[in-house]
Amino acid sequence: MTVADLILTNARVLTMDATSPRAEAIAIAGNAIIAVGTATGIAALAGPATRIINALGRTVTPGIIESHVHIFMAAGELDNLDLSDVHGRGALTEAIRSYAVAHPELALLYANSVSYTVLDDVVLPTRHDLDAMLPDRPFAMMCYDHHTVFANTAALKLAGLLGGASVPIGSEIVMGADGKATGELREPGAFRHVLALTPTGGRDSLGFTEAADPDPAPTPADRAADRAVLLRGLKHCASMGITSLHNMDGNFYTLELLAEIDAAGGFTCRCNSPFHFKNYFGLERIADAVAMRDRFSGERVSSGRVKLFMDGVLESWTALTLAEYPDKPGHLGDPNFTAAEFNALATAADKAGLQITVHAVGDGAVRRTLDGYAAARAANGVRDSRHRIEHLELIDAADVPRLQELGVIASMQPTHAPGPVFPPEPARTRLGAAWQDRAYAWATIRQSGAAMAINSDWPVAPLHPMVTAHAAVSRLDGQALTLLATLEGQTLGGAYAEFMERRKGALRPGMLADLVLWSADLETLPVADLHEVTAVLTICNGRITHETAAA
Repeated sequence: MTVADLILTNARVLTMDATSPRAEAIAIAGNAIIAVGTATGIAALAGPATRIINALGRTVTPGIIESHVHIFMAAGELDNLDLSDVHGRGALTEAIRSYAVAHPELALLYANSVSYTVLDDVVLPTRHDLDAMLPDRPFAMMCYDHHTVFANTAALKLAGLLGGASVPIGSEIVMGADGKATGELREPGAFRHVLALTPTGGRDSLGFTEAADPDPAPTPADRAADRAVLLRGLKHCASMGITSLHNMDGNFYTLELLAEIDAAGGFTCRCNSPFHFKNYFGLERIADAVAMRDRFSGERVSSGRVKLFMDGVLESWTALTLAEYPDKPGHLGDPNFTAAEFNALATAADKAGLQITVHAVGDGAVRRTLDGYAAARAANGVRDSRHRIEHLELIDAADVPRLQELGVIASMQPTHAPGPVFPPEPARTRLGAAWQDRAYAWATIRQSGAAMAINSDWPVAPLHPMVTAHAAVSRLDGQALTLLATLEGQTLGGAYAEFMERRKGALRPGMLADLVLWSADLETLPVADLHEVTAVLTICNGRITHETAAA
């Protein structure tokens, strides 16, 4: 009989194993689960050195698999000015000026999570608005969706953008009648020059903005600083009950840093990261994605995916739609790839055995992505490809059954629906009454039989898994998910999305010991209180990566 190193008992264990969905206790030895069952049965596995934790009737689930996160960029933003709760000119002015006084050392004052409607009207902030708040120092603020930056004149000058600049298709430096930039920078190709002015030199966002490695190469001191940033982010993930994450920014540098952290014993979360394929890359760059997969193929640090952006977001009218926007006649959004370009890319990546991950917000982008996956299947034959679509904030009814038919995973973020986390505007105005019933259709997609992963998109939305769960179960328009369906999407759904459902995402003997003890019994807790639940104990690979006194 194997003696347990660790036992959690007197728990409400939600196993995500259909053959045995609930249990009272769980035993771990090394990095594996050795038994799941009754408290009495599991007690027999204890030895003199076994640590026994009384869960006090609280819920234990598999570790959260955060299947859409921007780990390096999010970690780099932890110390930035957070404007998520700031509304109105007066409050914004006070926040900016106070931050400026507190940080005289910063060449660029940079803030995150601002609302498009921060000025309390429908007018977007301009450089002139920001100049009135802070005229003498460069300042820029990233919208909560991370698709638009607003910058003052000093920041635009410092970044070399005041007079405009050449940007890739799908990005835009919005220009004014005076021939100068208004301060609105849409999509990474436009605001990457501003992010390069942050304390990391933009290295934390390169996998997102340019899909490139730092040039010039970072010094040893830079690498050490960047590892520290990433390690802080990984520890933050562990504190939220997260044991695995799917990164959405892709370059070799980020994976190298993650591998270095792992080799030094600092690993707290399993990390899968893609090769980010930009619309100005040639198909020969698929070879780089293959090289990345072959170089990083462990259980803790891995690759094997191609990530790309088909479109932008509804808020800035850059999401690709099938019909014109209700509030912008004649406009269908800004696609990053033509149908022919994506069909060729999808076919080449699929032929190389790579999984494809596509950001597609508008229904036009979703259809174009599905068409590309169908083209790849027609060219290469049917295989267990598990290609993904991220967001699907708007989907045409005719395309819902195609997800299951093509074996496509719907990767969705409940916090992205307007309210209670994201502000209601301008998304509701963009959707109009005609599109409301097809927006954020989590329940419709799940009921269709499509595979679904539930996640946050941190730092776009809060990382907290129970904030995500609360958003999923509290919808009032028929698209709410049940608690168990949501938790399944956050655990087993994430494992399935990375071909790891036989190793993690459920709690049964032989699975990796990735699990979390929550601060309450999730099934008896009022829904209104769900967002207040926290992780009191996180275990990854059999190792405690986060523990509070409440454990």
